Amino acid sequence: MPVIRSLAQPALALAGVLALAGCSSSKAAGEQTHPTWRNDEVNAVSRATVAAGVAAVTSMRADGTLETTALDLATGRKLWAHPATIAGRLPGMGVQPPAAVDTAPGQGVVAAVDPVAQGRWTASLAAVDARTGQRRWSRPIHSTFGPQRCGPYFCVSENTALASARMVVLDPLTGRTLWRLPGIAEVEWSDAARVVMLRMARHPVLSAHDVKTGEPVWRLPVEQALNTGVDLSGGWAFGATGGDLVGYVAPYTNPEKKRTSSFGVFSVRLADGRVNWLRPSVVRVYPSGSPGLAPIVRPVDEQGQYGGFARLDPGTGRVTGQITSEQVPGTGWWLAFPGDMGRLGFLKPGAAGSAFDLASGRAAPVRGQHGWSFCVTDPKPLPLREAAQGFYSVAALCEFDLATGRRLSAAGTPPAWFTGSQDGWRLWRDEKGAVHAVRDATGTAPGMYG
Repeated sequence: MPVIRSLAQPALALAGVLALAGCSSSKAAGEQTHPTWRNDEVNAVSRATVAAGVAAVTSMRADGTLETTALDLATGRKLWAHPATIAGRLPGMGVQPPAAVDTAPGQGVVAAVDPVAQGRWTASLAAVDARTGQRRWSRPIHSTFGPQRCGPYFCVSENTALASARMVVLDPLTGRTLWRLPGIAEVEWSDAARVVMLRMARHPVLSAHDVKTGEPVWRLPVEQALNTGVDLSGGWAFGATGGDLVGYVAPYTNPEKKRTSSFGVFSVRLADGRVNWLRPSVVRVYPSGSPGLAPIVRPVDEQGQYGGFARLDPGTGRVTGQITSEQVPGTGWWLAFPGDMGRLGFLKPGAAGSAFDLASGRAAPVRGQHGWSFCVTDPKPLPLREAAQGFYSVAALCEFDLATGRRLSAAGTPPAWFTGSQDGWRLWRDEKGAVHAVRDATGTAPGMYG
C-alpha cells in the first residue's frame, strides 16, 4: 500500500434536481458516449471498492465522523450509509476503504470497521449486504489496518497494536475464520485461487498462499529481492502486470542512526515468487501510474543526490525513456503527465513550465500542452473526530496548462493511469470529495494507488 501524505469530472448532472444522480452523456452524433455520473452528496476520503454493482467508499460527515457509503455503480445513487471508524491504522497509510466481495451473480458483501465497541474490544468488523446495507455478521476487533478483499474472501489484519497480531481470512457470508497467519500482513494481489501478502516484520516477506486453505505456495524475503536493510516505515506499493507483481519499497532514514534503508523497484513471478528484475536505489515519483503499469523513478546516489527521471517497462525493468539530471529545471515545479504518460511535464504554478518527450528525451513545446498533477501539494489533514490525527484524503488530480501554469476551469476526466478501473468503471474523488465515475474501460486495471 502506498504511504503518501502531501502527494499520496465530467459532471453531466442536470441543473438542480439531478445533481446527485448519474445520467448518460449527450454528445454530437458520431461521438462515442459512456455512462457517466457524479455524486456530490458524499465527502469521500478513501479509494472506492466495487462488488455486485456497488461502489463502496469511506466518507467523512460534516461533524468529522466517518461512515461507509455505498453507491449504485450504474447511476451513482446513494444506497445506504453506516458509521465507520479507524482503529489502529497508521496515519501514513491513509483512510482505509471498505472491502467488497462478490458472493453470487448480482450479490455481494461489504465489510468495514464499525465504531461499536464490545467489552475490551475497541471496535467491530461489520459485514453487510452490498445493495441493501442489511447486516450479516460482525466480529469484535482491538486494532486493525482494515479489511481487504482476497479472492472470494475477506482478509483482515487483527490486533495490529498487540503482540498477538495476526491476519485472518473470513467467509464473507458468515464471518467464519477459514485460516490465519501470525503477525501483520497486507494483501498485495489475489485471484480466485491464490493470495500474495506482504508480511510486515523487521525482515519483511512476500508470501503466496492457497486462498481457500492457507497452504503456502512460495515465500520470498523482500531483502532477497532488493537488498539487506529494508525498512517499511518509508512506505511501499505493489501492482500486477500479466503474471508478475511489481513492488516498490521507499527509503526511510532512521533519525537516530542517520542511516537510510534499502529501497527500489523489483518484480517477482506470481507463479513461483522468482525475482524477474531489480532496480535498486530508485524512488518512485508522484503522481504516476501503478508500479505494475508505468513505474517512473529517479535514481538516488550514496550522497542522497537525485538524478534524472526514467520510465521503466514493468515487464522487463528496462528503461523505455529518460531525461538526465541536467535537463531537470531548477525548483518550484510539480510533476505533470498527459493521459498516455508519453511526456514528462514540469508544471510551474502561474508561469510557463517545461516538458520532455520521454521516448526521445528531447525537450517538447509546452504551448497547447496539458498535464495532470495534484490539485494541491499542501493539503490539510482531515479534522477527524474521535480518531487519530494526521490522516489525509486520498489525493485528487487536476488538469493544468503547462504553458501558463494555470489550472483548467473545465472539469476533465483524469487519466486511466491515475484512476485504474474496476469492472470497466473508473472512479475517483475530486478535491471537494465528490465521487465521479465513467464506464469507458474494460475489466480491471491498477491505478496510482495500486
